[in-house]
Amino acid sequence: MSEALRTFRRTPLLSVLSIASIGFSLFTIGLFGLVALNFRETLSGIAERVEVVAFVLRGTPTEAVTAASQDIQAFPEVLEVRYVSAEEALSRARAELVEFQEAYRDLESNPLPASIEIRLKPEFRDGASAQRVAERVRVFSFVDDVRYGRDWVERLDRLRDMAGVIGLVIGLAFAVVAIVIIGVTIRITVLQRAGEISIMRLVGATNEYIRGPFLIEGVVKGILGGLLAVLMCWATFVLFRKSTDLGASLVFFEPLHLALIVVFGTAIGLMGSLLSVGRHLRHV
Repeated sequence: MSEALRTFRRTPLLSVLSIASIGFSLFTIGLFGLVALNFRETLSGIAERVEVVAFVLRGTPTEAVTAASQDIQAFPEVLEVRYVSAEEALSRARAELVEFQEAYRDLESNPLPASIEIRLKPEFRDGASAQRVAERVRVFSFVDDVRYGRDWVERLDRLRDMAGVIGLVIGLAFAVVAIVIIGVTIRITVLQRAGEISIMRLVGATNEYIRGPFLIEGVVKGILGGLLAVLMCWATFVLFRKSTDLGASLVFFEPLHLALIVVFGTAIGLMGSLLSVGRHLRHV
């Protein structure tokens, strides 16, 4: 540890550049993570609208609808079941469909049917789960039609899958870039001390003894770089939230996510040190 810390005093500029390189690499990953996090939150908000609506035939007894609602509530995918009468459906249409208010006002009879609205649990708000629930609800004799917005639910599923794949690819690419950067900076330090390492090998020092300070140095730089990245992510988030109308809806990393950034920085520092020092020792 003392030897690793002594390196910071010997080459302060190189150490600062190394920490800054790690910090900016992790900052790039953190910015992408923030975008992905808020994009996922937006998709979750849209997914809350995924529901199955069963339209009830006119003249169906209320008791039959109540009994069926209790059965539907027991489905493992179902979060909430709500019965909407024909009168409530008409009132809702008059309030929400402003452009048709005149037409609804002149109606002599209510053209809208009663319905059963079925909300799904968060983990089942996808096309396959909605289709399963719709097929089970359709078997009730008083159900005239069942709809769940199949087309837009499938588009939402594709969007989520695509976002996950893109996020994984870009995240891995940034991670590789960060490892290369820390590897190069540690390599510079190793080359700077090549003479010292050769002398240590001549007097019988083992590879583990030589490698130890460099590994600790990489870990320390990784931790400091991770903390720098967290600070820059927070500053960027605050500035962006103040400068946009979407600020109130934006979310920041949870403490666990911030800790993972620092841990990731530590892992990158350690891996970069291992690769650089190991390569040098194999050629000494």
